[in-house]
Amino acid sequence: MFFHYSHYSAGKLSLGKKNTLSLKIAEIQKKFKAAAGSCPENLPALFYLLSIIHLVYSTTMEQLNTDGTHIEPHQAFSKILSGLTGLENPIQPYFSQPDSVIYNNNCLEILSNLPAASIDMIFADPPYLLSNNGFTCKNGKMATVNKGKWDRSAGLENNLEFHNTWISACRRVLKPEGSLWISGTYHSIYQCGYLIQKNGFHILNDIAWFKPNAAPNLSCRFFTASHETLLWARRNYSAKHTFNYSDMKNGTFPEDKLKKSRTQMRSVWSIPTPGPAEKQYGKHPTQKPLALLNRIVKASTKPGDIILDPFSGTGTSGAAVKNAGSRFYIGIELERQYCEIGRKRLEAAGKPPSA
Repeated sequence: MFFHYSHYSAGKLSLGKKNTLSLKIAEIQKKFKAAAGSCPENLPALFYLLSIIHLVYSTTMEQLNTDGTHIEPHQAFSKILSGLTGLENPIQPYFSQPDSVIYNNNCLEILSNLPAASIDMIFADPPYLLSNNGFTCKNGKMATVNKGKWDRSAGLENNLEFHNTWISACRRVLKPEGSLWISGTYHSIYQCGYLIQKNGFHILNDIAWFKPNAAPNLSCRFFTASHETLLWARRNYSAKHTFNYSDMKNGTFPEDKLKKSRTQMRSVWSIPTPGPAEKQYGKHPTQKPLALLNRIVKASTKPGDIILDPFSGTGTSGAAVKNAGSRFYIGIELERQYCEIGRKRLEAAGKPPSA
């Protein structure tokens, strides 16, 4: 009754075999449903197996042309983009290059129109929803924490619903072996951590990004916030996610004073916040350092992968994808001013510095 995925590898399936696979899955479904009827206590496990079979099948079909030949990475990327422009109400990119694109849209609109199981890695830095008329320190001076309407809390339950909606949408578009990164502070990260598990993800690590140059605490009524948390999760518990262990162990990370040469990469990363050079085209109030995204992309993707950022801001993730090379990038940002900064950064990424 069972079969192995490798028997139907994407590179070898002919149209005839595609049809055979479709019929085989239908046959297995019938047998599972019959077994479930006779053994109700096995129902959850049986339907879980059904979902895995559906996912393998849909992923295999997405990786094939109509003639049964394998789709190359650049073809898969182009297919995704043409799918958006080919809608009844076409979604046009704000900016595009052969290997990267930025959409000035709500991420849910884009995610809902992407093919299932089409993305290899997602990095998400969602709104922290902390713009509550409080104050913080910027450049040694008191400043408001308000960042814009997009960062205002709508209350705990509405915030949970917001995070659950985009997280479930991300899981739909991830490939079975894909992984998700989420960055956040205590205002949001615990909600996201609960919800990614509720949506079926398996957490691999929680990374503490330590900021050696964090802003001081002006109120002097609690500990100075000097870190953010990164959650890294794979789509399924048993998925064979990408982790470039040797690159992390043996690579050079001069910005990180905690990383010792040729030792395993640990889960506390010391990386300064973005400096002036990273803000030359403009800045975002929660902009992440390029060194942080360089490490994430290098650790968890491989050449040919498609990386998506649903809250791309000023395009730091896109610049990191460009730095890694031989990868494809989809950035989605609601605010047009940040799309424009992202465009400039993508255009500049990979170019030698001017004399």
